[in-house]
Amino acid sequence: MNDSLKTLLIVGVLILILWNLGAGLYYMLVDKGTTKRTVNSLTRRIALSVALILFVALAIHMGWITPHGIGRNPG
Repeated sequence: MNDSLKTLLIVGVLILILWNLGAGLYYMLVDKGTTKRTVNSLTRRIALSVALILFVALAIHMGWITPHGIGRNPG
């Protein structure tokens, strides 16, 4: 997998997470508890967040991405 493709995938999922968070806020303010759109939007946000965390963990484990090591001793 290309480095820029991995970056675009992660950024795209982060944008989807933020979109669903904003949609949940919008539905909460507009619907005033009459529909389940808020719950559905926030459920999608949680699912996307968990999927992203699992993808990053898998990618590190498989060697597709490498952590840059903030806080490590350079020597």
